[in-house]
Amino acid sequence: MGPLIGSVFQYTEYDVMSSMAKIAPTFFAHARSTPDKQAVWCEGVTANYQELAQLVCRWSNAMASNGVKRGDHIGVILPNSIEFVALMLVAADLGVVLVPLNTSLIPAAVHRAFEVAEVKHVVSTAVLLQALLALNSGLNFSMVDGLWLSVDEVIDGDTVRDVRLLAELLQDVPLDAQPLNAALEEDALILTMTSGSTGDPKPIILTQRTKFNRAIAAIELYGISEQDKTLAATPLYHSLAERLVLIPLLTGGTSVLMSKFSSIAWLQCVAEHAVTFTIAVSSQLKQIAEELASNADACDIASLRCIVSSSALLDSSVKADLLTKFDCEFHECYGASEIAIASNLDGVSARAKLQSVGIAAPDVDVKIIGKNDEVLPIGLAGEIVCKTAMLFGGYYKRPDLTQAVMCGEYFRTGDMGKLDEDGFLYYLGRTKDIIISGGINIYPADIEVVINAYASVMESAAFAFPDERLGEVVAVAIVPVNKPEFDLRQLRFHCCERLADFQQPRKFFVVDELPKNGMGKLMKFQLVKTFATKG
Repeated sequence: MGPLIGSVFQYTEYDVMSSMAKIAPTFFAHARSTPDKQAVWCEGVTANYQELAQLVCRWSNAMASNGVKRGDHIGVILPNSIEFVALMLVAADLGVVLVPLNTSLIPAAVHRAFEVAEVKHVVSTAVLLQALLALNSGLNFSMVDGLWLSVDEVIDGDTVRDVRLLAELLQDVPLDAQPLNAALEEDALILTMTSGSTGDPKPIILTQRTKFNRAIAAIELYGISEQDKTLAATPLYHSLAERLVLIPLLTGGTSVLMSKFSSIAWLQCVAEHAVTFTIAVSSQLKQIAEELASNADACDIASLRCIVSSSALLDSSVKADLLTKFDCEFHECYGASEIAIASNLDGVSARAKLQSVGIAAPDVDVKIIGKNDEVLPIGLAGEIVCKTAMLFGGYYKRPDLTQAVMCGEYFRTGDMGKLDEDGFLYYLGRTKDIIISGGINIYPADIEVVINAYASVMESAAFAFPDERLGEVVAVAIVPVNKPEFDLRQLRFHCCERLADFQQPRKFFVVDELPKNGMGKLMKFQLVKTFATKG
């Protein structure tokens, strides 16, 4: 995979102690048994298990020799790449903590995240580091006083601090460098940055044990083996892509990593690499379904054994469409960064429970609670709480926030839902997004499923709009299939026939697109911010 990899790599076997982190040792065991098997592909660059293991060992030793210690926090601003994959394994071996950030963040946001997460070292590309360290940025990055590392090029010109080049850092480390085995299971591995709608970063602690358990849970739930080729098509700064990369490396399979998603590129990637398994964001699947509808013979995707929809509720119509288009196991999962997968809906159940997100995943307990934390009976809507062994380690240095999201041993998801008599979970929206009109609770999902079923609507989002008489009324942002020809009057008739009086939208906003984050999740607070003061 280029100049970072040599041709000689041998290392000794070692005992895995009960307290030792399992991610790195499991990967190295596969590198011993199948050294020549392809471990990872990313946009034309490949590495087999021997090459990847050699890079990890040399990088881990080089970091340790340059002042990076177990427990140190490393800010990571990298695009999807083999270097990013290797760095995850370096952290698993050395016992350092990665703080992955979106590559599109402005320097001020990076600065804030570094402060909150107490970042000491930085790994990025030359271009991104140069922008970050620009003398006219007006920001003080002196609190990040450790190693600054560029994975690709030397930075030319003056900067406020020295930046090392990865290739040069590795020159002093022999090709047969050994794993350090420094990490323990309880060590933090990832601090995932989340800010919700407030803009105040909340680093989620994911320990070595948690990341390993989450990968193993997915492996067991979806029957993943060393024969699978697993596709990751979301950014590695998010826990979903991290899990999708770790899954094949822990099973001895092959990781296929896209740098950027598009529906046609995704289909081509599946066909060219004979991808067998993936977890895809629901918004991606919607685009893929549309691509297949317009060009059904575009790519041969017969290799797919199992596909899972994740990260946001999949429209029932899209779900039904995908069940006919994919000749493989189809699942939908519900979860959160703090708890991973909480429920699973398989293809057979989906045909009978189309609007559900499934039953509780193995070793997960799901309950619905009311305002006083009482467990609600079947059919009543309330907050979804989950008890799971895959629970996060809390918010970094925010015990107040951590305590606030726990209900005993159960995590408060902040989502509204209900359970039916068969134990199937129905997602109704965020608790803060519930519309209370004249004292009646209205669930956005009930509105959206009706509007999204209208042929002229591509997608929609229901949200609360202030009203002097009722407190709030239902407002809807709509993305039409064809904006110039869209007939809002006909949509109103459609709603009148299918929604109760109190559910009727009182405000309609026709938009070009809905605001979403990098994972395709709807940022409904942006709609409120944009339209709540408009008539």
